[in-house]
Amino acid sequence: MTNWLPDLTSGSGPLYQRLADSIETDIDRGLIAAGAKLPPQRDLAYDIGATVGTVGRAYQLLRERGLVSGEVGRGTYVLGRHDTKTDLLAPDPHVEGTRSIDAPRGKLRFDSTAAPDTGQGAIVTDVLSRTAQEHPYEISSYTRDFPDRWFEAGCSWLSRNSFRPRPDGIVPTLGTHAAVMAAIAALTTPGDYIVFEHLTYSQISRSAGLIGRRTALVTSDAEGIDPEDFERVCAQKHPKMMFLMPTAKNPTLVTLSATRREAIARVAREYNVILIEDDLYGDLTDDPTPLLTEYAPERTIVAGGLSKSVAAGVRGGWLACPPAYRHRIRVAHKMLTGGLPFLLAELCSRLVLSGQASEMRKRSIVEINARVAIVRETLAGFDFNALDNVPFIWLTLPDPWLSGTFKNACLEHGVLIDDEDEFKAGRSEQVFHGVRFGVSQPERREDIAGGVGVIRRLLDEGRAGYDSFS
Repeated sequence: MTNWLPDLTSGSGPLYQRLADSIETDIDRGLIAAGAKLPPQRDLAYDIGATVGTVGRAYQLLRERGLVSGEVGRGTYVLGRHDTKTDLLAPDPHVEGTRSIDAPRGKLRFDSTAAPDTGQGAIVTDVLSRTAQEHPYEISSYTRDFPDRWFEAGCSWLSRNSFRPRPDGIVPTLGTHAAVMAAIAALTTPGDYIVFEHLTYSQISRSAGLIGRRTALVTSDAEGIDPEDFERVCAQKHPKMMFLMPTAKNPTLVTLSATRREAIARVAREYNVILIEDDLYGDLTDDPTPLLTEYAPERTIVAGGLSKSVAAGVRGGWLACPPAYRHRIRVAHKMLTGGLPFLLAELCSRLVLSGQASEMRKRSIVEINARVAIVRETLAGFDFNALDNVPFIWLTLPDPWLSGTFKNACLEHGVLIDDEDEFKAGRSEQVFHGVRFGVSQPERREDIAGGVGVIRRLLDEGRAGYDSFS
């Protein structure tokens, strides 16, 4: 497009955010038409006197808002809109946040943390076959009654350290994400605030936004959530719920101390805030810190599942909640998902109760640790967080790298990673200059070595080794 420049004289926040806001305004006003190609990042940076990285971050924000789509080498284009009174954006079916849903072929998938393939397929095949033979009627019908063994499996899988949930507080679910969303839908109403850290598993905040919940952000430091800022948010926003990952938080791997967990529980009790404790990665660790629920059992919901330690494709998960919440959450889960398939729920319960899930987790951990060891050796000397047993790395980028630019550089070298914007729960002025990459999805350890080698070379060469423009 030609003869267009953004108005950056108004607004607040960093330049990249004001640039994104200005472009969004001009799209709303019709000054930038659907299908129009935005200026190349280098050209727009020159015209407004900014850095290419600033423009890149603005374009990433626009993609996250669903306003544009972009492909490396093709450009960034404004998406069309539905012709409705609410003027809703027509989302690009291939873009969700800053991550491509369908990864480009031939790329190494370092953007996933699903359990590595250690031979689960053969075990799952055998269990499914026996289940189909023994329960043909249940498979041919909708699931209306949940057998006791499904709740027992949830109790077993969610138990960690001294935490032992009761069967009357268990809700079997279609994975951890569905479990958390069911709790949000059941226990909050449209317009309610939910507290998130600036960096977290942002798919929950985005999903909550789709059903009308609002996001309130709480600050964190090197030790995790700041309890004093949580209290400030509670006093100002009056949130109904907070979502957090106290152990091995995604993406930074920070684990909250017992002191902070106790302080968070105190604030939540004082302001009547429900806590959702996502223990999906904590379940992989050997961390002995008591779960958050032990400090506030009357208001804490623990969510966990099989995706990171057994197999993501079986969609197995459970919630442990105060018994008073159980019925509402179970109904909400059915309304949101259409119901729990007997075949998957039975598969998950058999894997857990037979001990096969625990054996799979052990094999996954062995493979994960072998791959994390490759990362530690290859990236020695750089600033990154890694934990034993946990399948991702948080890399703090050296100057002058920016998160989005580094992600694009890796992509052009055949490696898919996630920049920090993928994990931002809302619009945030905080900049972390970090990226996350997983080590569990590439098929072979040799692929891990090759992909991390690309990351190392880019770090060594700096921006001089990457040119995104032809």
